[in-house]
Amino acid sequence: MNLSRRRALFPGALGLLFPLPFLLSTGVAPRSGGASVPGIEGGIEAAPEQQDPALQSLAEGFAKLGVYLDLDAEVCAIPASIRIRDDLLEYLATMPHGAAHEALFLVGEKAANAEDAQVWAQALNTALLTLGVQPGKNAERVEKDPAPTLEEQRAGASRWDVRPPEGDGFYLYAAWKEGSELFLYRVEDLIRDLDSSRAMRRQRWVFLGSRMLERPGGEVGFAAGVEGNLVNISFFPQGNTLITASLPECLNQTTWLPNAWLLPPEGSPVLLVFSRRRLSELPEGLMEKLPDLGAR
Repeated sequence: MNLSRRRALFPGALGLLFPLPFLLSTGVAPRSGGASVPGIEGGIEAAPEQQDPALQSLAEGFAKLGVYLDLDAEVCAIPASIRIRDDLLEYLATMPHGAAHEALFLVGEKAANAEDAQVWAQALNTALLTLGVQPGKNAERVEKDPAPTLEEQRAGASRWDVRPPEGDGFYLYAAWKEGSELFLYRVEDLIRDLDSSRAMRRQRWVFLGSRMLERPGGEVGFAAGVEGNLVNISFFPQGNTLITASLPECLNQTTWLPNAWLLPPEGSPVLLVFSRRRLSELPEGLMEKLPDLGAR
C-alpha cells in the first residue's frame, strides 16, 4: 500500500488526536507489504526493508507517551500494573481516575491531570486505529419477539435479549519477566469465570474507539479519557471504552475474578499488548519494553 493510500485511510484517526501535533504532521495509515513475521500464527505482512520516515516519526511520537507501536508486527503495547487480585472485576484496564477498584490492570498512571489523561487515552486510541482496526458494535438490548407472557415476566423472564458486541478488534496479552523467565499470557487466562469454574473463554476483544462526550459547561471531551475506563469485561450500554469483551456471558457482572495464582503481586508492572493476530511469542521489538520483576 503506498503512502497516498495510507493517508487516505487515516483521517479518522487524526481527527481524534488533535492535541498531538506530531501526528497531524504525518497523517499516515495502516501499512502492508513484505514477508511474514515469526511468532505470529499464520504470519502477517511485514514492512518493506526501508521504513517510511513518516511511519517512523509516528511510532516515535507515540513512544514519548508510553504507547509502543510495532507496525511490522501489527501490535501496540502499553505499560500497566496489577491493580486487583482478589475481588470482582468489571473492567480489564482503567486509568487511576476510572473504576480502578474493579479493574485487573491500571494504565496511564503518568497522566498527572485531566488534560494529560485526555491526550494519553486519545494517543492509545489513535495507535490502535493506525493498525487498521475498524470500530465494531457495542452490546445492544433488543426486545424479544415473541415477548414473554405476563405470567412469565412475573416469574422473572426478561422482555429483552442482549446481543453481544461484534466486529473487528484485538487479541490481548499481558507480559513480564521474572529474572530469566518470560511470562506471556492471553488476558483471559488471568481471569476466572465463577460460573464455569474455568478461566475466561478466549476471544477477540471488540474495538469500539470510545466517543466524544459533552461535559458540564458544554466542553467536549474524549469519553475514555474523561471517565478513565479503557477496556471493559462486563457489558456497558454507553460504549465509552476503547475495547470491550465480546462473550455472551459478559452480560453477567458478578462472575469475573482475577486468576491470582498466575498473577504477580499487586502493583507489579507488566506490559499490556494489543495484537491484530494471535501471538505464539512476543515480537522482538517489544522485548526491551518488558518490566523485570526479578527472580522468584
